[in-house]
Amino acid sequence: MTVAYPIAHAWLSAGGTGAQNYDEFADDAEITAIIAANPSSALAIEMPHRAPDNVGRSFTDSLPDAVSRLQAAKDAGHYTAADDVVVLYRITSPDGARAYGLWCMVATDQISTSADEPGAVIRNEDVFIEKVRERVALAEATQHLLSPVLLLQTAHGEALHAAIAQAVTHAGSPAVTDIDPAGRSHEIWAVGAGTTRDRLLALAGGGELVVADGNHRSLAAQTAGYPRFLAVVTTPESVAIQPYNRLVSELPGGVSFGGTALDAAEVPASGGRVHLYTRDGAWSIELPRDADGGVIDNLDHALVERRLFAETLGLDPGDKRITYVGGDYPASWLRDEVDAGRAELAVLIAPVTVDDFVAVNLARQKMPRKSTWFTPKARAGLVVAQLS
Repeated sequence: MTVAYPIAHAWLSAGGTGAQNYDEFADDAEITAIIAANPSSALAIEMPHRAPDNVGRSFTDSLPDAVSRLQAAKDAGHYTAADDVVVLYRITSPDGARAYGLWCMVATDQISTSADEPGAVIRNEDVFIEKVRERVALAEATQHLLSPVLLLQTAHGEALHAAIAQAVTHAGSPAVTDIDPAGRSHEIWAVGAGTTRDRLLALAGGGELVVADGNHRSLAAQTAGYPRFLAVVTTPESVAIQPYNRLVSELPGGVSFGGTALDAAEVPASGGRVHLYTRDGAWSIELPRDADGGVIDNLDHALVERRLFAETLGLDPGDKRITYVGGDYPASWLRDEVDAGRAELAVLIAPVTVDDFVAVNLARQKMPRKSTWFTPKARAGLVVAQLS
């Protein structure tokens, strides 16, 4: 049995559309600058209210512009149509390391969010509901899915990795080669009906699939009632987990953190302590563990939410004063934000270990919000699924 299916109506990039996903940014101004420089990119459609001409307008009011931008990109030849296909995906880093994935559609009714809910697709993080509503509104307006949910194949990872790599060697020239800001090349090849497509789908959709990136997008598909969602199924060999840090724009008066003073705040080498940075200095602090809690309760990210944000600062994890900063931004960038006065506190957290991530998912429990930054991420706008 497989839960992965061909894309009935796909649009493959012919160049100029690839983009970071809408939720990879710590600064809205960065999104606006990228759209200004790349007006045909998927980011201009996914974040229409950040386009230069729309700054100050709401997301909802900007949706008609998203629709027209997508149509304009098609009319200009930035996309080519392909029906009933899966799409091979290869990402090559500047150091030569290669990641593989398969673009396809996955059954929405297979999403499981708890131990007592059956399903082969495991969603593992709490979400921000407003972001889900925006993804639903965008899909409804455009009738397309522009960025995929990244799924980790846990049962057949090695076989899928080898099968995609082999298929690529016989696929000829890629439909497009897109370069991301880190210098990684993203290549895609469409595969139509036949034994190769069927074998890839069987490997990609057999066994349990863990959401590595795209919890909001998968919930949006459920909320909208779509029977399938756009996904890239990748392999454990292809990805790594990087830090996911935080910035806090305002602090209550008189707060003090204690801990051990540091010369400079960096991402801790291992869990158990977090590093804090303000304009008054840097500290390493140990967050008290919960002796009666399980793996999730004692993850560093959960302790930051509970001990630091809720108990010390009086902040809910969804508070607008908290910015979640993924691993593409180094510790020096967070310190610079504090030094420049755009934030008052940087919280640097060791990355979640793969063992902890797997343990949480096998237990069908949820990770704390924004706790796993998988790399490399699938590029938005390379393969678009038409819903209608």
